[in-house]
Amino acid sequence: MKNGSYEFDVVIKDDKLEDVTLNMGGMHNVENAVAAITVASSLEIENDKIRTAVENFKGVKRRIEYVIKNERIVFIDDYAHHPEELRALIQGAKTLFRQKKCTIIFQPHLYTRTRDLAQGFAEALDLADEIILLPIYPAREMPIGGVSSDMIMGKMRNEDKKVMNKDELLTWIKNDYLKSIDTEFGQVLITAGAGDIDMMVEPIKEILEKI
Repeated sequence: MKNGSYEFDVVIKDDKLEDVTLNMGGMHNVENAVAAITVASSLEIENDKIRTAVENFKGVKRRIEYVIKNERIVFIDDYAHHPEELRALIQGAKTLFRQKKCTIIFQPHLYTRTRDLAQGFAEALDLADEIILLPIYPAREMPIGGVSSDMIMGKMRNEDKKVMNKDELLTWIKNDYLKSIDTEFGQVLITAGAGDIDMMVEPIKEILEKI
């Protein structure tokens, strides 16, 4: 693992493809790449072409998508909206960027899912160093009494957690988050969820690009 990328060799029967670089996070993506490489090799595509294709692959939008990636800040956007997806996302980011503080901004999706999986969400989010929860995105549902993002926060053990609306989030990033970025190691910021949190990516990016 090197600066958010994976470098590896692939052994296929009697052949070996060395020094493959995949510029996206998640070990599951390495596994997917190995499968694609195996197919390409079976079609007798030249190793250099395979290696170049993997290195140039930018990934799928909103699946561990690098919005910004430099020494100061790594900004990742992901569609994760289930506890196990969040767990894999956070663990992957913390493994790739071991020395960087990891902050996740999560928007729960659906009242029923939040109600049923609140404990799982809490346990997964606890893996991050800092957690910001946005209000639940209702989609097709009506509110359910007692079910909110505070329900998840109340089950978390991590003390560095907050619930904010979107306006408060942008103000917090401008006034607090930017000042907290470690000048030596930098930080990782993740937005995650299946609601309309993707609409926040560009405003957040514009703020972060000013540092």
